[in-house]
Amino acid sequence: MSPAVPPVLFVIAAYLIGSISFAIVVSRAMKMSDPRSYGSGNPGATNVLRSGKKLAAVLTLLGDALKGVVIVLAAKLAGLDDTWVAAVAIAVTVGHMWPIFFRFQGGKGVATAAGVLLTLDWRLGLAALAVWIAVAALTKLSSLAAILTAVAAPLLCHWLVPNRPAIFGAVLAIAALLVQRHKRNLLNLLAGTEGKIGQKAKTDAN
Repeated sequence: MSPAVPPVLFVIAAYLIGSISFAIVVSRAMKMSDPRSYGSGNPGATNVLRSGKKLAAVLTLLGDALKGVVIVLAAKLAGLDDTWVAAVAIAVTVGHMWPIFFRFQGGKGVATAAGVLLTLDWRLGLAALAVWIAVAALTKLSSLAAILTAVAAPLLCHWLVPNRPAIFGAVLAIAALLVQRHKRNLLNLLAGTEGKIGQKAKTDAN
């Protein structure tokens, strides 16, 4: 059965939903400083945590993750095939990273990508989350956890979600985008100057 809504509209909606930066929205609602004005300057949950407002950071994390969950789930429930679901997954991630509503100055996509992976396949999402938690717990480096999870995600997808090339392609594209958004973090890691979780630093993962 063909979806009632043209698939391309889901892709457009995904980008627009992704463009809602919860770090900025939550900060404004709670009368906090713009997250782009302190810490790493990145509008994401990790940088919001630097404000000392744990609730704001949690709300940012949940909001950014739910963006990925809601639109990918909607696409699946609407009966879109894997190719279009993959396009929606990429679009919401791109929207978060380059939001039209905030001068294309977005976050690094970790939380949104987590929501996307979990909704594409719950096994894939949980496996990727396990990698992130393990690396973060061992190193206290959220950026390193994000990079290694991005590298692992396509391999996990190939193993857990076989014979679905469109989904694998989406995961590979999202992983590449995550690594690209963490270029500065990678340089800091190599230089030994990357800040750890809970510490003030110039860059971070989310």
